[in-house]
Amino acid sequence: MRIGIVGGTGYVGSELLRLLLLHPEAEVTTVTSRQSAGEYVFNVHPNLRGLTQLNFVPLDIAELQKNCDLVFTATPHGGSVNLVPKLLEAGLKVIDMSADFRLKNAADYDKWYGWKHTNPQLLKEAVYGLPEFHREEIKNARLVACPGCMATATILALAPFVKADLIEKNRVVVDVKIGSSGGGSKPTIASHHPERFGGVRPYKVAGHRHIAEIEQELNNLSDEPVTVAFTPHAVNMVRGILATIHVFPKNPLATKDVWKTLRSTYEGEPFIRFVKYLKGAYQLPDPKVTLGTNFCDIGFELDPHANRLLLFSALDNMVKGASGQGVQCLNIMLGIDETTGVKSAGFHPM
Repeated sequence: MRIGIVGGTGYVGSELLRLLLLHPEAEVTTVTSRQSAGEYVFNVHPNLRGLTQLNFVPLDIAELQKNCDLVFTATPHGGSVNLVPKLLEAGLKVIDMSADFRLKNAADYDKWYGWKHTNPQLLKEAVYGLPEFHREEIKNARLVACPGCMATATILALAPFVKADLIEKNRVVVDVKIGSSGGGSKPTIASHHPERFGGVRPYKVAGHRHIAEIEQELNNLSDEPVTVAFTPHAVNMVRGILATIHVFPKNPLATKDVWKTLRSTYEGEPFIRFVKYLKGAYQLPDPKVTLGTNFCDIGFELDPHANRLLLFSALDNMVKGASGQGVQCLNIMLGIDETTGVKSAGFHPM
């Protein structure tokens, strides 16, 4: 399949290129950029030197239509909402890496993102690109909306217990630690290295926009409303997410009950790993172990003193949290083994 990438200079675009340039069933034909048009791709992404001689080109719908079968849109939030309909009209399939088509209710964009959605008719058609729960819909989709990175980590850990109706759904507390790449490639004072280094900084501690897609997806699995309290923290690492989730069982749970719930949901899933050991340095999920991979590691601990189930979810925000998941969706759309081009071991030590 001939692939185009719109917005190829950012971190998500870089990871898409890293994965797709080596993908046996994909040919990257076009990579667009306004700021770097004319530059070699490897001048912006030096890790790709020797893998491609492509240049960045300006965005041109007619050129994409001529040279591509599917386009990844890796634009900032709000940058795809008016572009995607034009790509679809040109007969192209689209995997959108932004938040612009993740939410089904157009009014949620006013509430969570502060802007009015100008193409609400496409929200019903767009498939939420979480393969573990939307695989069949992704197969025949024209438009896939890839989930947010922190939303991915949170949903994958919580979904089995929401679906099984084992927890109180109005008391879900999510604490997320995320690396600096989650803020994108354009630095701000908050992401500037001297300001971030050595710190653990809570931000957007209430009302974070990822809550919208987390609750949307969990409510699809529940007969009663799910309410999520969600707080992220910027921490001193470049890549990776660790979600620590506090939930409260409706009835006492034993360890075997938790294992049964996880296994019954994720049996056969190629990118879900369970991590719970009694020895060694990595007894529970740690994002360091997932770096460069498309795995999401899930673990747990029971706290009978507080009638609490602790869930842990770790992933690489740039791979399973973004570009790797996008390529996984591409594989499903192509009808090939969905691990193609994205199954690899991480680095250790790192």
